[in-house]
Amino acid sequence: MFDRRNSMTNRQEIFISVDIEASGPIPGEFSLLTIGACEVYNPENSFSGALKPITSKFDPEAMAVIGLTHDSFQITGEHPIKVLEEFRDWVSRCCGADSNPVFVGFNAAFDWSFINYYFHRFLNANPFGFSALDIKSMYLGAFNTSWQQTKSSQITTQLNPVLKPNHEALRDAQFQAEIFRLIREKTNNSLPSKASNINDTARK
Repeated sequence: MFDRRNSMTNRQEIFISVDIEASGPIPGEFSLLTIGACEVYNPENSFSGALKPITSKFDPEAMAVIGLTHDSFQITGEHPIKVLEEFRDWVSRCCGADSNPVFVGFNAAFDWSFINYYFHRFLNANPFGFSALDIKSMYLGAFNTSWQQTKSSQITTQLNPVLKPNHEALRDAQFQAEIFRLIREKTNNSLPSKASNINDTARK
């Protein structure tokens, strides 16, 4: 069984797959519209939320990918503070007092930028800290591929996951979680369970 404990601090690392949909390429000028998240090793434990836009600006191509209009989120979305407080509290419940959350994303630079911006803008703190784990980079290193070969279509062909992405935030978060697990399984890339293991290895 995979041990999620941090080898240096002996605190568990709870990997949380996060996917977002936004009205454009950058936070601030464009809006975060949906958040989907799940525990990587317990994907049934999940979170989803829709947010009201904070600006009127949107990219029509981005909205076409989502399949909903910008105006519809003004009606169905909730205030960002409410959604972010609920998301923060869900992350806290996942981790408890003895664990650290690890943000896991597919092209994490994009999803992370919106999550980090919104948490700091509306709640003044990001429960994930200041870093994120990128599945595309992880796959590139594990399989020694080119960057072009880290597209989701090519990774899906290589790893053959059960789930498929569909630009619905929670569904895509669960797809990403499956990809993460498959990479770990296929490369046997598990962390040592205790700090003493590292020290023992260094002495050999």
